[in-house]
Formats: sequence, C-alpha cells, structure tokens
Amino acid sequence: MAEDIIVSRDDWSLHRKGYLDQTRHKEKVEEVIKQQLGDLIVDESIILTDGKKKTKIPMRSLEEFRFRYDFNKKNHTGQGTKKMAPGEIIGREQAKGKGGAGSGAGEEPGEDIYEAEVTYEDLANILFEELMLPNLDDKKRPLIAHDRPEFNDIRKKGLMANVDKKRTLLESIKRQAFAKQQNKDARLRITPEDLRFKTWETRPNFETNALILAMMDTSGSMGQFEKYIARTFFFWMVRFLRLKYEHVEIRFLAHHTEAKEVTEEEFFTRGESGGTRCSSVYKYALDIIEREYPPAHYNIYPVHFTDGDNMGSDNSNALSLMKRLVEVSQVVGYGEILRTHYATTLMATLKRISDPKLRLVTIRDRNEVYVALKTVFS
Repeated sequence: MAEDIIVSRDDWSLHRKGYLDQTRHKEKVEEVIKQQLGDLIVDESIILTDGKKKTKIPMRSLEEFRFRYDFNKKNHTGQGTKKMAPGEIIGREQAKGKGGAGSGAGEEPGEDIYEAEVTYEDLANILFEELMLPNLDDKKRPLIAHDRPEFNDIRKKGLMANVDKKRTLLESIKRQAFAKQQNKDARLRITPEDLRFKTWETRPNFETNALILAMMDTSGSMGQFEKYIARTFFFWMVRFLRLKYEHVEIRFLAHHTEAKEVTEEEFFTRGESGGTRCSSVYKYALDIIEREYPPAHYNIYPVHFTDGDNMGSDNSNALSLMKRLVEVSQVVGYGEILRTHYATTLMATLKRISDPKLRLVTIRDRNEVYVALKTVFS
C-alpha cells in the first residue's frame, strides 16, 4: 500500500518565500561588505559624522535561479564530456560585442547594479567579529567595584517580594497530590504553607579591568591624510572596546614635542603643529600607569600612531621608554602612517624590541586600517 506524502502549506507560502528572499539578500549584502570592508570603514560619511550617517555599496541585483537556453543556440544533447569543477558556472555568454567583454557597443543587456545602504551598526558587527582584547588577564581591583546579591537558600518565611514562584507551585502540587492519596480535598490552590522565599547573601563583585591609552602624534609633519587615518583607527577602536567590554577606561593623549591629556572630542577634532618627540608621550603614559593604574590590577593597552618622523636624538630615549611600556602592558600597538618616504623612521629603532607583545603596523593606504585593527586587537 502506498504511503501518503503530506506537504505542509508553509512550504508553498508566499510569506515563507519572502522570508527566504530577505535572508538571501541579507547574506549577499554581508558578503559584499566583507569583500569591501577595508574601504568601507574609512568612509568619510561614517567617520566624520561619528557613525550617524549611512554609506552605500554597489552590488549586483539578486535574481531567482532559473534554467535558460544556450545563447549560441546550438543543439546540445546527451552527456557532456567536459570535466566540471565545483562552483563553475555553466551557460555563461562568452561572445564579444554582445554585452560581454571586448570591443563594440554590445547587444545583450548587462547586469543590474544598485546601491545598498550600509549602517554603522552593520559595519561594526562584521568588523568586530574577529577582534578581541589580546592577553586579557583576570586582574582584580584593590577596591571592590560593587556588591552583588547572590540567592543561595529557600525558606518558608520571608518578604512577598522575594517569593520563589517555582518552588511555591511545586510545594502546592506536592501537597495536593498527597491530599488526593488520603481522599481529602485536593482543589488547586496555594496556601500559606506552600509559600517558599528566596534568601541571599551579599558578595563582593570583582571585575576584570582594562585601561586603553590612545596616543596620537599631532605634530606639524602629520598631514591631513595621516591625521585622518589615525583618527579612523581610533574611531573604530573606541567603539569596539565600548561595545565589547563593560569596564574599560580610555585615556586620550596627544603629543608633538610635549605630551598632554586631552578630551575625547579634542582628540578627534583638534590638530597642532611643531616638531616630534615620541618619548614625551611614552613618558606621560608611564606616569599615568604608575600613578593610577598598577599593572597588578589592570590590563593595560597603549596604542600609538604617528608618521614615524621622530627627532633622531630622541630615538634611543623612545626605545628605552617603549621597553618599559611593553613590560607593564598586555599588548602595545605602534603604527606608522607612511605617505612620505622618510630615509628612516622610529619603526626601525623599535624593531629591536623582540617581545611579541609589541604589535607593529604600517599603513600606506586607506584600506590598510582594517589590517592594522586585526593586527593589534586579535
């Protein structure tokens, strides 16, 4: 006897088809974003508006899968003899001058291209998938951040605000089951003897703490391109940290020949002039750590961006201070934005430090910001 095959109406539903199309469209957009991520994260429409505007990406419109006749209109029948590779597309028009590659205006229609809007959140979610704070250790503050109530016992008396509904219902069910066995009244109700209450103890809640020192060269040798790239890196760094970690402190340091602490707004908007002495910001960072953030209680991450054009007489001092900075930190990021070809930069000096906690990156083009973020925070 043949078995009946039942097909759910949901499989034919237009609503389900629409959902599948939306899912496929979303996957396609994410695929295009990943392919163009290096360019998208430096888009001025996002960076200069503090993530409040959207950017657009060109992509091919999506078509339903379908069978089509051979463009060459040849009679192909039987089994093919060509060995096909996985993923190879069959039936693609190869003729020149008909909408494909080659000379001539072409006769065949081209592919539809449209612009998909991408929000800051879309970019952030994809960008931050692969980032994390490296070497994050479980450090404890000397002072308790806050107390946390911990429920650890159930009692028969207490405040109604602390009633345990699940335990109370279980007690009522047990009592009624016992009453039914004794042939007594077993109506469904909760009596005072069924009530159970939670009790708790207050325990200290220690948090893993991280300090980020964002250090940027604002000297005269840092042109518009250099400053924009440095701020782009820090733009995404700050948002990544605040999204992923509940307890992280970020201090903003700017320097030319002297270093100083600035507000977040000043860090991302103001520029200065003068020469470059990188040792000044390393010394400033070490003073902050010694004064306020003992390494025994904090995960420390200094990140410095410059064009590498440091005073030659300062290189040895900068090297010595950088070694101390690496010793007290989980990871130190040092990045050079090289648009001008200097004979030598501070990078050549810092390469003498063999500690893997020092992450060195070089950015020569806009789309290398993404690679720099992955190098420092991975």
